[in-house]
Amino acid sequence: MAEIDRLSAEVVDAAIRIHRKLGPGLLESVYETLLAASIERAGWKVVRQKPVDISFEGLHFAGAFRADLIVEDRLVVEVKSVEQLAKVHAKQLLTYLRLLDQPVGLLLNFGGETMKDGIRRIVNGYTPAEGRSASPRLRVKMDYGD
Repeated sequence: MAEIDRLSAEVVDAAIRIHRKLGPGLLESVYETLLAASIERAGWKVVRQKPVDISFEGLHFAGAFRADLIVEDRLVVEVKSVEQLAKVHAKQLLTYLRLLDQPVGLLLNFGGETMKDGIRRIVNGYTPAEGRSASPRLRVKMDYGD
């Protein structure tokens, strides 16, 4: 499995453990803090609230956005605690991936009854090693029930 897939799997596992123990209903900042600490404890480098710059037609805005977590300088993680994810949440993460020039991001919603329903893997031109798709626990459909 490619390193990014292994890294994604470990982040998802940590999110599931946190959700199983604490359940839904806490603030996003609480889940973000716990997830970052759990990932760091596993030996991975984590940056919280990473400023994301944007440049457009000669204009530059430093820190226009903030990505919740950047793991190992390559996996962007956006944490939510809402009843149901909306399309705009995936678009937000994809924007961060494009601006940071990163291949893969995880959108994790701790607000649902189960964590499994709150996991979205967003890719920005990324293809897994050897043409394989991600492991089944990382493959999710992008269906928002419209």
